[in-house]
Amino acid sequence: MADHYAQSGESVRPSATPAAPVPPVASPQAALPGVPTIRWDEPPEGPVIVLLDQTRLPAEESELVCTDAPALVQAIRTLAVRGAPVLGIAGAYGVALAAARGFDVDEAADALAGARPTAVNLVYGARRAQEAHRAAVARGADGPEAAAAALAAARALHREDAEASARMAVHGLALLDELMPGGGHRVLTHCNTGALVSGGEGTAFAVALAAHREGRLRRLWVDETRPLLQGARLTAYEAARNDMPYTLLTDNAAGSLFASGEVDAVLIGADRIAADGSVANKVGSYPLAVLARYHHVPFIVVAPVTTVDMGTPDGSAIEVEQRAGHEVTEVTVPFVPVAGAEAGGGTAVAPLGTQAYNPAFDVTPPELVTAIVTEEGVVSPVTAGGLAELCARSAQVTIG
Repeated sequence: MADHYAQSGESVRPSATPAAPVPPVASPQAALPGVPTIRWDEPPEGPVIVLLDQTRLPAEESELVCTDAPALVQAIRTLAVRGAPVLGIAGAYGVALAAARGFDVDEAADALAGARPTAVNLVYGARRAQEAHRAAVARGADGPEAAAAALAAARALHREDAEASARMAVHGLALLDELMPGGGHRVLTHCNTGALVSGGEGTAFAVALAAHREGRLRRLWVDETRPLLQGARLTAYEAARNDMPYTLLTDNAAGSLFASGEVDAVLIGADRIAADGSVANKVGSYPLAVLARYHHVPFIVVAPVTTVDMGTPDGSAIEVEQRAGHEVTEVTVPFVPVAGAEAGGGTAVAPLGTQAYNPAFDVTPPELVTAIVTEEGVVSPVTAGGLAELCARSAQVTIG
């Protein structure tokens, strides 16, 4: 099915003719009822950014309060907040926080943009709020007015991401139904791509959730996603909250699952998509793409247009974040990683002094990707020309 679809003549499918109407989008903070992933708050002592601390899930739903950009940078690096789209939102709110509290906005924007090098959305969000602040200053706005402009940009990005999430779900479900008519989809996913990473209901997970709501999801296979277990801790948490039929598996069990014919499609997100269609996503995604190609299973990437970086020519130009070795050599319960530390204070699972190779992401070449689903439509086959056309149309829509 994947090979047949990749050879279809149409490279970009626009959003002008969705298979179903896009559902109304509530407040972007309502994706996890009662547990917003990120929010702006203004207590008497001054504005703050409040995060659902993802390092504590699923054991407890607790909030982390950031009073300045350095605190938010630390939260990003320790994965208290993570996932490409929501990192963009966090970056924008972080710049607005610096402006509102009278800190150096450009310094805050630079620190936030560099907090995790692979995630292009983080850069986009921080720079968008920074530009809004600069434009306001250039117009003669005073400090509070310029800060308000940065906050307005952050809130607009938050809303736009919720809307993009809903549109990606529509396009993604239509694609699944086209590739596998009749429903009963058995979908394998990797890492976490739901409401925890988005202003809405997510990217790849949102597609699976849409299938579930339409009665067309037979099984969601959830890779545990080593070494930090975002699948086991976060995707299973979201699937359970939504009463989805899901099963957790170790990452190295995926091959036998494909071989037994139990996977109809792979749905993943992305942290950066290069101009040629190479996809950087949580490490372990590339092996799934190889397995999917061998077993003729569609490998589908779901991500907003802001994840496409036309300034990165190909996969070799994507900087892959290397994380601390203790995330591999130790297990910490409850899961609270310590950024930059030589040891995380957990239980050792490897001999003292063991060196660990711990890339946060890997890169899948475009020839292994069946389709890229965005809020603006679907690109398949995945080519530089198809992506460029989609991004150009998105820019035109935004400007218009």
